[in-house]
Amino acid sequence: MANRNDFISIRNVSKHFGGVHAVENLVCDIAQGEFFSLLGPSGCGKTTLLRMLAGFETPTGGEIFIDGQPMSAVPPHLRPTNMVFQNYAIFPHLNVRENIAYGLRRRKLGRRQTDETVDRALELIKLPGYGGRRPEQLSGGQRQRVALARALVCQPKVLLLDEPLGALDKKLREEMQIELRQLQQTVGITFVFVTHDQEEALTMSDRILVMSKGRALQIDNSTLLYEAPNCKEVADFIGTMNFIDGRVASVENGRAVVDAGAAGRLTVPAGNGKAAPGAAVAVAIRPEKLHLSDVAPAGAGNCLAGTIGAEAYLGDRSHYYVNVEGLPRRLAIAHQNVSRSLDNSGSTGRRVWVTWPEDAAILLME
Repeated sequence: MANRNDFISIRNVSKHFGGVHAVENLVCDIAQGEFFSLLGPSGCGKTTLLRMLAGFETPTGGEIFIDGQPMSAVPPHLRPTNMVFQNYAIFPHLNVRENIAYGLRRRKLGRRQTDETVDRALELIKLPGYGGRRPEQLSGGQRQRVALARALVCQPKVLLLDEPLGALDKKLREEMQIELRQLQQTVGITFVFVTHDQEEALTMSDRILVMSKGRALQIDNSTLLYEAPNCKEVADFIGTMNFIDGRVASVENGRAVVDAGAAGRLTVPAGNGKAAPGAAVAVAIRPEKLHLSDVAPAGAGNCLAGTIGAEAYLGDRSHYYVNVEGLPRRLAIAHQNVSRSLDNSGSTGRRVWVTWPEDAAILLME
């Protein structure tokens, strides 16, 4: 049964295509008015789940509730949902007004009411005066706005978006992320958004469901997913993460001492208390939380010596990759370029020390 406090309830939903388990026993709740993203690599089941919400696929098991009503027996055209696709799917033979009005005319609204609704939609998507243009006269971002307006004018309770920004270039995509989020907040309806782009999901979402192999790994807001991933797979997928493997040597006063072999011993918050002496763990640290020094810091708790193996200048920041004896993988360090400098002499091969505060690291069970 659906949870009355949640607008969309996905209860033990599975979808099998022969021997392929695209979605497996998934449980998830989405609040009314929430911008909710389904995030994961290709083949993780996120688009299949979206298609089940739309009614284009039927669950093999479980049930989906929208606004308290079970959806299994409801065909797509009778569901309180509408969908925006990656390729926009606007009609090339219709102008902008006709595209936006398409769903309204199928509902047989009067001419005046239709025109007024389309005018409001054009204002909402910041395209007033564009009603007479053909799709080929629009940019990619403008075509995407028209597709959004066409979906929204029918006032669905849920808008489903299948990687709608995937075909845009990087700069336009970033602009559209902000516009889409503002649009969602303006109309106030529930958005369920599919993406494989971690930054896109972190930027736009109230909450994110991270999926892998048809299963839910973690459902949380952007901050918790980034700062407190619940497993190594989530930590590895969301942004860039350094992992130092080892075994717990001791746990005391909320701190775990991890034996990282030739790299030495590291002190880390013990986390959820599951870290027992002898347990195999990974110490996870984000690149921006690591600090580089040309001299060995006095009294530093967590300190590793190494050499810079590679570097990359990215304008606002620089990335360094440090080889540390005893670690099979280089450490990635992100350094913000706060001071203006024209020195591009390079640092590869330089001897450095990498340090970080104890609370900057996360302890993850292997």
